[in-house]
Amino acid sequence: MPTVWRIAARTQAALDGEGARLYGSRWTPRGLPAVFASATLALATLERFVHTDPDLEVPDLVAIAIDLPARTKLDVLAAASLPPDWREYPAPITLAILGERWLRAGRTVGLWVPSVVVPRERNLVLNPRHPDFASLTVAPPEPFAFDPRLWKR
Repeated sequence: MPTVWRIAARTQAALDGEGARLYGSRWTPRGLPAVFASATLALATLERFVHTDPDLEVPDLVAIAIDLPARTKLDVLAAASLPPDWREYPAPITLAILGERWLRAGRTVGLWVPSVVVPRERNLVLNPRHPDFASLTVAPPEPFAFDPRLWKR
């Protein structure tokens, strides 16, 4: 059973996709719920870190393991199939359009996408409205904190 990881504030630990619905993301437009996870806890740490301001980070982060049943069908967006500017910031709108098409098609519960932080690694976009979402096993959130040495300059 493969495991993916998510790091979030304890108050945002619910896997309801509400953050993506309200604000959108690189891979999804505003208005559609989606849950983001990473292939490893280390990548989840980096993904959270690049979106973190040390002065604004919440003190109650949690790591959440999500187990995918072995039979879970997932789609893949390979980096080679993406436009050359896919790693730009802000993200090109074409990526959110790709994610919207995937969410609306509803073929699979998850879409593997390359990490902008480490392009050879993958993140998983999960569709909380997909019927297979209920088959995922979510472990209880575990306290998580960044190593203070990450903040050194």
